[in-house]
Order: sequence, then structure tokens, then C-alpha cells
Amino acid sequence: MNTLVALCAVGAEKVLGNEVKRLGYKLSGNAPGRVAFTADDDALYLCNLCLRTADRVYLQAACYKAEDFDSLFDGAYAVNWQDFFHKDTKVVVDKVRTYRSRLNSEHSVQGMVQKAVYKKLGDVWHMTTMPETGAESDVRVYIEENQAELLLDLSGPALHKRGYRTEGGPAPIRETTAAVLLQMMMWRRKTPLHDPFCGSGTFATEAVLYAYDIAPGFGRHFALENLRIYNQQRALELKKKEAAKIRTDVTARITGSDIDAAAVERARQNAEHACVTAGRALQLIGSDALVPRPDFVQADFRDLSAPYEQGLLICNPPYGDRLGDETEAENLYKDMSCLFTNFPGWEMGVITPRKKFQECIGRYATLLKNVKAGNLDTCFYVYEGTQNTGRHDRKCT
Repeated sequence: MNTLVALCAVGAEKVLGNEVKRLGYKLSGNAPGRVAFTADDDALYLCNLCLRTADRVYLQAACYKAEDFDSLFDGAYAVNWQDFFHKDTKVVVDKVRTYRSRLNSEHSVQGMVQKAVYKKLGDVWHMTTMPETGAESDVRVYIEENQAELLLDLSGPALHKRGYRTEGGPAPIRETTAAVLLQMMMWRRKTPLHDPFCGSGTFATEAVLYAYDIAPGFGRHFALENLRIYNQQRALELKKKEAAKIRTDVTARITGSDIDAAAVERARQNAEHACVTAGRALQLIGSDALVPRPDFVQADFRDLSAPYEQGLLICNPPYGDRLGDETEAENLYKDMSCLFTNFPGWEMGVITPRKKFQECIGRYATLLKNVKAGNLDTCFYVYEGTQNTGRHDRKCT
């Protein structure tokens, strides 16, 4: 068995943990932005392919006590790195995090672990200099209360880079963040979904992947594929197994709109790329079925009205940072109050870093969640249908 560590946005640990458990793996611990679990060898590829809310997946190469640099070096040297890397691999200790530990110089820790890794490889392969002409492989180090954890990157580029977004626009939400928020709202495909500020179409596209049981990683490669532990034949079998789970025989009413015609076209193209990728996955199992596309239209949110009695509005409206300014954002939030009238009975989820959002929109949220969106500290405001008129203000949790 392996110990894997999946990274996520701070505030999304429970959502990611539930995803891991649905894949059949047992949680072994968590920390802010991290979920650890035990899993079989299939998980090395499967978690990268299937986890919607993870930013990266790591294999724990070692976990040991390190109160000084000698013990740090010895523990890193003890790892059989030759089982993971090829002789031309360029190994990089990309990040170090320390917390309440005697070893608190991140730069010194980075250099010592790097030295130990290359010393071990050189001794095993009888090489004094590593060529470093092959693929790069990253190692991350956490030292918390003098306990060192060495993690080997299995993902490569962050997992929010699904591969379907060719153009994100000026202020797109991350794909993994969109997936987190959809799961926080416990959205199901039978519920109509609309994004009135669709931008690059991320909410709608992630909803399509979720509604039709499409693994989010079909359109990309992973760092695992450059390691000696990668089993290409087994990975293909797992891809076919996940492709067989894709549902094209169900109905999901997923739509988006934006006042900007260019944004609507951008959203349409990104969703099309995601659905084409899913179609290629279906071809692996000999199916020519088509995944239904979401619908996008150009429209001002003020002119919208509910096409169904119940549904979900979810959006990432302009913050006033990269789009407009703070005053414009607050005026926009005030105008958004019309959505409560025009979409009676619908739930609504809004993510924004603006603390005055509730004051501007004129209604207190039923639930608030702190979520780290990229480098922004944001809050996710969840509103029930317009029957909810309570004025009690719950703080972000």
C-alpha cells in the first residue's frame, strides 16, 4: 500500500476527502490544504485522472524524525530514489514548508534534501554527475514539529489545468475551485444549473463533467508518466474503465450567460473542447456516443428569468480587481438582488472576496464558507430560495 497526499484549496479538505473515499481509499489524516490517504498502486494514476477538487497528488516517499541536518540527510538518503527515477531524470526539490521545527531555513532544507537524493542516485548507479537531460521530477518537503515528509509529485502541472481551456479571459475561476463549489452546494444533474456571469464557462463545463461522470483528467498527461513506477498498460486499462462510466443517456440542463459576446464564445469553445475530449475517451471503448453540450447565450443578468421552478444559480461575478473597480463591483452586487426576484425558488452560490457583498445584495446568506481561490481569500455565499428571508448573519467558517 502507498500513502498519497492530495493538495487542495484551503477550506476544501472535507470535499476532497469525500472524493477520495468515493474512490474507495481510506483517509489517514489532513492538514490545511492537504488530505492524506492510503491506496493501492492503481491510485497513483487513478487519483490524478479522477479527482475533481485536488490541485496535485503526491506519493509519500518518506516520513521520519528530523531534528537536525544530519538526520534530515540520512532520512532522505535512505529512500530508494532509483526505483522512481530514470538515470537522466532532473530531480528538483521545488518547495519546502516548515512549521514549529528546529529546521526552519527552507533554503537550507531544500539544498540538503537535494544533496541526499543525488548522493543516493550517484552511489547506486556509480555516477559522479547526473546528466539531467530527461524529464523534470519534483520533490516537496514538509517539516512539521520536527517530522519530515518527503513527497514525490505525481501530477506535474496543477490538476486544475484540465486541458480544455484554451482561453481563460481576464479573471477566470480555477477549474478545481469550481468543482469544489459545485460539490459544496451538493448539486445533482437533475437540478437545472445556470451561471449568469459565465466568463470562460468554467462552472458550466465542470458541471458537464460531473453530470455525465466524465473524469476530469482525460485531456492531459501527468508527471507519473515520467517515473519508473508508471505502468502504461495498467493506465490504459484504468482509462477504459473510467470511459465506460461516462453517461450520455441522462439529461442535465446546464446553461450560462454573459453580457460580453466574446466571453460567451470563449465559454462555448472551452466546453466544446471538454466534450470532444470526453468523446475521444469514449472511443477507447469503441463508443461513438456524444456528450451533450451546455448552452450559452449573450444576456445581461438583469434581463434573465427562471425557466424552471427550481434550480441553482452559481457564479463568480467581477471582484473589481482585474475587472472594473471596487465601486463598480459593489454597484453590480446591488443590482444582483434582482436575481432573487427573477429566480424564485432557486438556490444561489456566489464567490467573492468582497466583505460588503451581503450588504450590497441586501440579503444574508444561509451559509458561508471560506475558500482560497488561487491567491485570493474569498467567501462562498450560499442562498436558499427566496422563501429564505432570515436576517441572521453567519460568519465565514
